[in-house]
Amino acid sequence: MTEAPPSPWRLRDFRILFAAGALSHLGSNVGYMAIPLLAVTALGAGPGQAGALAALSTAAFLLIGLPAGAWVDRLPGRRVLVVADAARAVLFASVPIAWWLDVLSLAQLYAVVLLTGCATVFFDVGSQSVLPQLVGRERLVRANSALVSLMAGATIAGRGAGGFLVQLFTAPFAVLGGAVAYLASAAGLTRVGARLAPAPAPAAGRDLRAEIGEGLRHVLGSRELRALALTAGLTNLGAQMINAMLPVLFTRELGLPAGALGMYWAAGGVGILLGAALARRLAARLGHGRTLGLAGLWFAPAALAVALVGDGPWLWLAGAGWLAAMTKTGIDNVLGVTLRQHLTPAPLLGRMNATFRFVLTGALAIGAALGGLIGETAGVRAAVWAGAACLACAFLPVFCSPVRGLRELPVLPVLPVATTDVARVR
Repeated sequence: MTEAPPSPWRLRDFRILFAAGALSHLGSNVGYMAIPLLAVTALGAGPGQAGALAALSTAAFLLIGLPAGAWVDRLPGRRVLVVADAARAVLFASVPIAWWLDVLSLAQLYAVVLLTGCATVFFDVGSQSVLPQLVGRERLVRANSALVSLMAGATIAGRGAGGFLVQLFTAPFAVLGGAVAYLASAAGLTRVGARLAPAPAPAAGRDLRAEIGEGLRHVLGSRELRALALTAGLTNLGAQMINAMLPVLFTRELGLPAGALGMYWAAGGVGILLGAALARRLAARLGHGRTLGLAGLWFAPAALAVALVGDGPWLWLAGAGWLAAMTKTGIDNVLGVTLRQHLTPAPLLGRMNATFRFVLTGALAIGAALGGLIGETAGVRAAVWAGAACLACAFLPVFCSPVRGLRELPVLPVLPVATTDVARVR
């Protein structure tokens, strides 16, 4: 019997990365909750403005997502993560300061979410690119499962707590809490990856466009990677069309408190947590690719229940549909990301991740803008229905691709772990 790979938890750098990531995700989710509510309740933002705010928060991946991958492949990974979190802390802190000075405007919120998105580009691409070196490829499924569980836990805590923080202390104080979380994450990340290999110098005669093109060809030239990118992009498109309209739907049309919206979004975090917990067990029983294909068939259609959101039992039904749809997302986030990392040589990891983030987060920007447009022209309910239908069908590219036939992960050379500082087994 093949010996199970050692746990990533034995690695000091992974534990530091996990703790700092917890703070970073907490800051992101508090801001995700607080900034749109601040725009709607304090600045009178309508559906179109709420959609524009959500679109700008992810537009950076369309603007700089692809070159960011090439830059990350050239830069020291730890420095990328620390600078990104520090920048997000400063940007978030500017919101409560402007509010206290009575100069806060929608224009400032637009600028904050756009620039925060730029920092998030580098953080997301950098964190996924250093992970294989920090833990080794043989630990990636367990490490990704832990990080997806972390993301889900931060969604539950950040969005659930964010709604109640807005309700109890007003939105500016909630945004300030997000800034503090980012700052603490940056401080923790200064201690991670001390033995990471230095970033390779770009080859002589290679320019940025050539390196970006190499990353694009790697993703688009693989049937498996193309299918993963398309399914994930459609998932984000549908989810963001829904999420961009929920603050308007909950507060104006349904008259529900901010805490109800926070708990609804937290249900999605529970689903992601459940999916992350199921992913490794299902993959061991059914096969890696087959699990990716079947999970969509089992869970994705439940997203249609989200469009039924209303008072009383309809709120619970919609929450159950959201939980089921996000369970599928949790499975995808563990197994899909691991498959991407196994299909990509180490020198291309930054550009592969940047290409995926360009597609995935670009879909968020388009989804938010499209949701706002439909909300303005056909009504908020119509926008939610359109997003739910997209989310319910998003699994089809992977289901109809060679991914569904993969039982084992492709084997690439095992990367050396960046540190030998491990915890003692007690």
